[in-house]
Amino acid sequence: MSPYVLYAVDLIAIAVLTFAVYLPRHHRRDLVVAFLGVNVGVLAVAGVLAQSTVGAGLGLGLFGVLSIIRLRSTELSQHEVAYYFAALALGLIGGLGVDPIWLSVALMALVVVVIALADSPRLLSRYRQQTMVVDRAIADEVALVAHVERLLGCRVYQVSVQRLDLVNDTTVVEVRYATGAPAAAVVETAAATSTQQVTR
Repeated sequence: MSPYVLYAVDLIAIAVLTFAVYLPRHHRRDLVVAFLGVNVGVLAVAGVLAQSTVGAGLGLGLFGVLSIIRLRSTELSQHEVAYYFAALALGLIGGLGVDPIWLSVALMALVVVVIALADSPRLLSRYRQQTMVVDRAIADEVALVAHVERLLGCRVYQVSVQRLDLVNDTTVVEVRYATGAPAAAVVETAAATSTQQVTR
């Protein structure tokens, strides 16, 4: 069967991934251009390799080379890296292809569906991560977690100190937490307050 069918399927797949999944959720136009450019570029190169005497091993080597490319102008988040690799994978599958053709189509559909489901805003939506600057220099991790929980008013699962500034009395910390989950520090404070009121 003509490889142009796979080319058309690849273009449909990257269009769905970019315009129906990524853009409505993240609204970043510059990466739309990047995903489309990378996909079509890899599709063209892989298509040429598939029609030449060069084996598929070079195509996989191309994937390895492209996978280490990092755009230094802006930092990519982890979900954007996933979309980037999905665009690469779609281009390679469409360009190199496998027999029977339905297997290539199924693999493309699998890539799109997995990314769409994994990046769904309904999946693990309570779990967040952010970098905070705390206006106190706190070296003790337990005290730091309790302080951050009181600030956020929710359960903190992990803190990672990025910088402890004893001169300016600040702590830069990366926090992983869950919204809606009651903070242990807040619960303990409330319990202690209730106990004091009962004692009085």
